[in-house]
Amino acid sequence: MSHSPKTFRIAVAAMFFMAGLCFASWASRIATIQQKLSLSDAQLGGVLFALPVGLMLSLPISGWAVTKMGSRKVLAIALTLYALALVSLGYADTTFVLVACLTVYGLASNAVNISVNTQAVATEVMYTKPIMASFHGLWSLAGFLGAGVGTLMIAQGVVPQTHFIIIAVIIIATIVICWNFLHNDRSPVKSEGSGFVMPDKSLISLGLIAFCSMVVEGAMFDWSVIYLKKVVQTEEALIGAGYTAGMCFMAAGRFVADWFSHRFGLKTTLQVSGALSTAGLLVVVIFPTFVPALIGFMLVGAGISSVVPMVYSAAGRSTTMLPGPAIAAVSTISFVGFLVGPPVIGFLAEASSLKISFLFLAVMALFVVILSTRAKI
Repeated sequence: MSHSPKTFRIAVAAMFFMAGLCFASWASRIATIQQKLSLSDAQLGGVLFALPVGLMLSLPISGWAVTKMGSRKVLAIALTLYALALVSLGYADTTFVLVACLTVYGLASNAVNISVNTQAVATEVMYTKPIMASFHGLWSLAGFLGAGVGTLMIAQGVVPQTHFIIIAVIIIATIVICWNFLHNDRSPVKSEGSGFVMPDKSLISLGLIAFCSMVVEGAMFDWSVIYLKKVVQTEEALIGAGYTAGMCFMAAGRFVADWFSHRFGLKTTLQVSGALSTAGLLVVVIFPTFVPALIGFMLVGAGISSVVPMVYSAAGRSTTMLPGPAIAAVSTISFVGFLVGPPVIGFLAEASSLKISFLFLAVMALFVVILSTRAKI
């Protein structure tokens, strides 16, 4: 049975939303779990490094699985595993168990990332205008909602186990409902290679731009709460405000990114994005009080909003690789930054301070401007 483009778009959008909700639920409880296991900043950084380890383990599997099984089946399996891994994080009672659970969580997250973006590319082809940014906007909107729910759960004294079970049930139910409305690509066109495909120079350039932006994005998700708590010394009930503000502006930015890029061009969009992120991080570091920090996180959210969807959309228009392999390759490069950023910040914070580690993020944001200026896009 054939469905309308709008039906496919709604189903794929729901998958993006569930993926964002799953990640935000974990991010909103990191400080709680750090306190529960009595982890120092350096120890937390080491634990968070399990996420990119899981991603690396998934690299030879995810691309091959999407090619062999189709993105719909991989997405359903990976997103279910993602939700179950989230629940396991709530029950982790030792550092070793937490690391093991985070490794599985990271593996599932990369498989979800590649398969859901493959679904998004297939949907965008059905339209006569860019829509990739709107999908990523829903991921961000889910992050905003997830952060708000997490803050509410903390305020009500709900333990992470109960919180994560509720989220997992919602995610799995959504997968079941949307299954018949996703692109059934179980017999995809064979492309260069069966797994991870090495991108050409232009795609590597796009991947590096997204990598730098996603280092900032990943670190903001994991460390904004801790920054407000330890550096700004915000009261407990408001420590999630920076994360929530950043996610709000990130979602808003993504819903206008397609229009902005069409009006001013891809290069200008990426340059402005990097400049906003750099400015926001400098505000957070130079003025470590609640209101300026909140404004800074808003600027960061707006800045990182359009980079990844614009890069993915550009990769999908590659003249040297098919859209699927191009998206998979670039998304893998960029997602490494998303997962490597948080543990690096932990190590820098332990060696110096959180303020210094956030200066490092400002440098990474500045590289988005530099690389975008030099890139032939």
